[in-house]
Amino acid sequence: MPKKTHNIYILNGPNLNLLGVREPKIYGRVPLREIQERCETVASTLGLTCDFRQSNHEGELIEWIHEARERSSGVIINPTGYSFYSIVLLDALKAVDLPIIEIHISNIFRRESYYHDSIMSFSGDWGYLRLWRDLGTKWLCTLWLSNF
Repeated sequence: MPKKTHNIYILNGPNLNLLGVREPKIYGRVPLREIQERCETVASTLGLTCDFRQSNHEGELIEWIHEARERSSGVIINPTGYSFYSIVLLDALKAVDLPIIEIHISNIFRRESYYHDSIMSFSGDWGYLRLWRDLGTKWLCTLWLSNF
């Protein structure tokens, strides 16, 4: 069994590979690669490493969440549209005995009503940042404070 480290899994769901070009008025113009670089910089200043991943496939996200149970000190996830209907993703997160923070880039309360209620919050101990523009610092610091 791999030893857990001060490694944070940062998981990004469907369509986030299109950040910077997809609906920039809603999601901004910063590409995912730049967000990854910022996260790695912030993590380093906190004495952490981050395993930054993106997938357009629900099953792959679930596999990474299972992997995080043994190889991570916490999970930060932007499940995108899965936030609102994916029971299997919720079940995977409920099985992780780690701090978890769900993030969203847009303000889901200023969007269509079907974006207002994330089922991910049903998983128990859960940090929840619904509006995220700082691209790293706040949630990495939050996870760091909850762990170390």
